[in-house]
Amino acid sequence: MSLSPKIEAVTDRIRQRSLATRTAYLERMAQAVSNGPVRAHLSCGNQAHAYAAMGTDKEALAAQRSPNIGIVTAYNDMLSAHQPYEHYPDLIRRTARNAGATAQVAGGVPAMCDGVTQGQAGMELSLFSRDVIALAAGVALSHNCFDAAMYLGVCDKIVPGLVMAAATFGHVPAVFLPAGPMTSGLPNDEKSKVRQKFATGEIDRKGLMAAEMAAYHGPGTCTFYGTANTNQMLMEFMGLHLPGASFVNPGTPLREALTIEAVRRATEITALGNDFRPAGEILDERAFVNGMVGLMATGGSTNLVLHLPAMARAAGIMLELDDFADISAAVPLMAKVYPNGLADVNHFHAAGGLAYLVGELLGAGLLHEDVKTIAGDGLSRYAREPKLQADKLVYTEGPTETLNDKILRPVAEPFQKTGGLRQLQGNLGRGVIKASAVAPAHHIVEAPARIFHDQADVKAAFQRGEFTADTVVVVRFQGPRANGMPELHSLTPTLSVLLDRGLKVALVTDGRMSGASGKVPAALHISPEAANGGPLARLRDGDIVRMDAVAGTLDVLAEDFDSREPFVADLSGNEFGTGRELFDVFRKYAGAAVDGASLIN
Repeated sequence: MSLSPKIEAVTDRIRQRSLATRTAYLERMAQAVSNGPVRAHLSCGNQAHAYAAMGTDKEALAAQRSPNIGIVTAYNDMLSAHQPYEHYPDLIRRTARNAGATAQVAGGVPAMCDGVTQGQAGMELSLFSRDVIALAAGVALSHNCFDAAMYLGVCDKIVPGLVMAAATFGHVPAVFLPAGPMTSGLPNDEKSKVRQKFATGEIDRKGLMAAEMAAYHGPGTCTFYGTANTNQMLMEFMGLHLPGASFVNPGTPLREALTIEAVRRATEITALGNDFRPAGEILDERAFVNGMVGLMATGGSTNLVLHLPAMARAAGIMLELDDFADISAAVPLMAKVYPNGLADVNHFHAAGGLAYLVGELLGAGLLHEDVKTIAGDGLSRYAREPKLQADKLVYTEGPTETLNDKILRPVAEPFQKTGGLRQLQGNLGRGVIKASAVAPAHHIVEAPARIFHDQADVKAAFQRGEFTADTVVVVRFQGPRANGMPELHSLTPTLSVLLDRGLKVALVTDGRMSGASGKVPAALHISPEAANGGPLARLRDGDIVRMDAVAGTLDVLAEDFDSREPFVADLSGNEFGTGRELFDVFRKYAGAAVDGASLIN
């Protein structure tokens, strides 16, 4: 099937828009490649420092005839998704040695858990941690000792930050290693119902804790289709994972076999071999378009609308919100995974998973097949699935039919004809909504606004019984320059209760929501943000706001709106505590949400 003209048009538009920046980027990468293997330029003293603790690998490292893999790890055992990485370096070193190569942990990067910081002051560091991760990975790779890099990361800001670093060091091959999702626990919809009962006082904290512990119960990624699992999908669609690697549970023989194969593959794609695949060549405009197609087809996290532009800019590629909108209009929603449906990612994987999706989308001409990946040329490799046969990893043809059409459907019979995310724009600015998670009856909300500057104030108003009519809840001064653009996921149970009471309710904010946020219609990432004098700063209590996810509009219906002076909030309360004082420079200089809200590109 030839490429869809709509997908081709978006790709060409990105290519033309990025011509100058991408050309300059590729010239820099070509110059770095032309210098030859990096270790050859280190002095004997430089190398002695780098190899001093490497034991039996010292001789091979000093000889410089075999590849040396740098490991950048986001391991900690506070994130369930990252706990399995504890023993990966030993396995990587052992596998590299067996392949005639060496491997070293180049450095670690921070990895915070948004689940722990939801509704807390620490969440104000969450988005900025992405840029810190990119910087920390850059420090790790600055030793210039590595012929390939392996990136160990899964969750929300970690993968985007690591991709930004991989693109910056684009002359070095990059292989991303997933750890897989935890096994299924308490169903996500049941967990959500318990949270709503706690919000209304129907159950106590002990009951809430029991439900949460049953939902988040072991090593691996949380099982809903939030930002972490959207990241994993993205790495396959963009060719940085091995095919079929994303959703294999930790601690299984297949998981280990995929890790071993990824190390072996990393040794093959260095400049010392015959299949050199530097990251900068893989991360071209076609790879980013494929990533956006996967995002829309699966109903993935709105957070990726922030992260993909930042990731792309690191590779000299300029993405805009219109690109997401046009791809969403061209790509059907093919998956229903919580919060878009009741299934979790394990059910999705069992129903056919990414191999089925890639095959269907390629067959419909909605993906670029002619791309480079770490596995080889052509995205059709990712329509295959890995299996163990006699303890050996083999690839077989992936499923060509869905095994559960309540979870996964073909292009010809999708859940909806357009993608999971929609652009919103109007006199209140530009933003995004995860329409696939919202019932059609709530796609259009027109109601008086109630203005808040803190999510805790919304909960307090709810406890006082102040929401008794249709309301558009506006939580402003939540953008990157105001307070770091925290997720407002903790509002979901409260606002869900109002929906269940029969009210028309929507959230409008220049902040973010978790990728797990569900049925409440939410206009997110509104830009320009209120702290920069954006339109949200001119809203008043009682203004009629209309959010229309069908038409893609977000407007206030007030004749004097444009002539109003913007409200200026006192933002001094977020300057100190929980490390926020360390991030003052980020708040001052962060870019706009539509450009990725980054400080560093």
